[in-house]
Order: sequence, then structure tokens, then C-alpha cells
Amino acid sequence: MTVNSATARYEGFGKDGKGHIWTKRGALDGEPYGFASRFEDGPGTNPEELIAAAHAACFTMALSFGLARAGHSDGQLDTRAEVTLDRDGEGFKVTKSALTLTGKVPGIAADDFARLAADAEANCPISKLLNCEITLAHNLEN
Repeated sequence: MTVNSATARYEGFGKDGKGHIWTKRGALDGEPYGFASRFEDGPGTNPEELIAAAHAACFTMALSFGLARAGHSDGQLDTRAEVTLDRDGEGFKVTKSALTLTGKVPGIAADDFARLAADAEANCPISKLLNCEITLAHNLEN
């Protein structure tokens, strides 16, 4: 089992607030996020973009391992994930993660590639996460 972590800080509230994100291994080191980067074209990142990156990476890695198990050792996989955030009553909800895959795998039959890709989509950990129970532990400091 592995455990990874990230930290987020938000100073100020609502549209005027500004956030920053840090990851355990430093891939994000105080990366800014806020209203402008989430709903406009402002600088920084946003949660849905990070989910899209995670889903694209996880799916692609899962397919890579599936191809290796099937005896393929060479090729290239390129995946784009588009995560949609829609209104949900007074709030918002992630409603879709659309994966678009381009693969170059010498010697594979189209139906085998489709089967392995479908298996990776259904079974990569982030695909499973996007439809999961969520728990919350909290602490309020003054």
C-alpha cells in the first residue's frame, strides 16, 4: 500500500480568496489556484484540471501494464482527459471525465487494443475513485 499527500491553503474567501497547493514530492510547490483559474482564464491550476491529469496518467499507466501482460513491449500511448464541472443546485458537481486515447502498439489487433483499453478505463484506481465514498476528518483552529 502507498499513501501520498497534498496540502492546500486558501487565504480569504469566495472570489477574492487565493489558494496554493503543495504535493508531497514537490510536483506542485505552492501552485496558485482560485476563482479565476477555475472559472475564468486566470493563471494557476484548479481541482478539475488536477483530476484530469491524474485520470489521464492513471488510465495510461494501467493500459501500459495491460499491454505488457499481453506480451507487448514497445509503443506509445497518449491520453487526453477532459473533466466537466457542471452546476448542481446551488453548488457544482464533476459530471464527466472523457478520455481520448491515441495508441501506437506494433502487432496488436484492433479488437485486442479496444478490450485492453476498456479494461484499463474500468479498473484504473482513479476511474474507481471517481465513483466512490468520500469521508471527511476535520479540525478547526482559531
